[in-house]
Amino acid sequence: MTRYVIVGGGVAGTTAAQNLRRLDPSAAVVLLGDEPTPYYYRPKLWEFLAGSIEQPALMYRPADWYAAQKIDLRISTTASAIQPNSRTLTLASGEVLSYDRLLLATGACCYVPGLPGVKLPGVFVLRTLQDAVAIRAQASRSRRAVVIGGGLLGLETAHALSVLKQEVTVIEIAPHLLPRQLDREGAQFLQARLESMGLKFITGARTAAVTGESAATGIRLEDGREVPGELILFSAGIVPNADLAREAGIDSNKGILVNPSMQTGMEGIFAAGDVAEFEGRVYGLVPPAIEQARVAAQTMAGVGQAGYSGTLPAATLKLVGMDLTSLGEATAEDAALIIRRAADEKAMCYKKLVIRNGVLVGAILLNETGTVPLFKQLMASKRDVSRVVDRLLDETFDLKGFLAEK
Repeated sequence: MTRYVIVGGGVAGTTAAQNLRRLDPSAAVVLLGDEPTPYYYRPKLWEFLAGSIEQPALMYRPADWYAAQKIDLRISTTASAIQPNSRTLTLASGEVLSYDRLLLATGACCYVPGLPGVKLPGVFVLRTLQDAVAIRAQASRSRRAVVIGGGLLGLETAHALSVLKQEVTVIEIAPHLLPRQLDREGAQFLQARLESMGLKFITGARTAAVTGESAATGIRLEDGREVPGELILFSAGIVPNADLAREAGIDSNKGILVNPSMQTGMEGIFAAGDVAEFEGRVYGLVPPAIEQARVAAQTMAGVGQAGYSGTLPAATLKLVGMDLTSLGEATAEDAALIIRRAADEKAMCYKKLVIRNGVLVGAILLNETGTVPLFKQLMASKRDVSRVVDRLLDETFDLKGFLAEK
């Protein structure tokens, strides 16, 4: 009987466990999670923070579901060392587990710069359910919040904090919000809408320190400006949790290096999700984590055919009255590209398409949800759009019909 051990109970680890159980029904599947709860929908944490959903709505499955699936789930369990030669894994408790194949799905942690004051009470990140509970508690006794980072998570969290009656200021180091998903024009539309909802923004600014002595009182920018806040939240990217692999001698860069089969450089050891680095990229998103976990499970079970070839970058932001989808090379701006834009200020709608060599390679669709699936399909098909490039954003153009053409 094959024994699979998975370190990490998040989306990648749980997806892999499910697939291994299906692909190898007689195997032993052990799933180790360091949090006190089974897998929950991490992208919905900001909704839990805002109070629009409660904890049961976050959970993927009840705890007894894992036992019913014959998945040996162990929560609040941390791995401390891997012994590749003996194919064993040492837990923080001292217990030693043997494995035939090991999947590292240890995820990532939030990046917090080493600035003065970052360890003061009142300073948070939002990565776990426990983080969200602690932030809610702080919001009950604070009035002003500062969110450092104007990316997707930063904006969602800022909105949640405003729902909790906080006066929220977002600090973004880039010249505009969502620098990975939006161009300057699209960001202007988004910021105007969010400002109308009560949020404040400072862009093109770098944080120098968290102010305060016994607790956070705000932040100071490098240009000397100070922004008051009793609740400080860093949302400045992620760092893959790759130390367990590095200490075992497994090849790593930013994350654990994997090939298209999700194998690491160590025999019998695989990686998937936010900790995995494929062709120089750590995705840090749910869809790639799911795809990687499925490929890893197939390879581990010996039934894999097609390998992982990367995931089309796609990001969404859903706030009240604001829907954003950013696809592929959405922010690309070079002379070799054809770029088409359309904007409707009254409807707060903005659209941008990026075409390279006749193929759609990127798109921004702000408050334009109806055509999102069609543009995704068009990008995936890689079909030549040269003859219709000036009609793609025309509301009268039959995009569905164009896709159906042979």
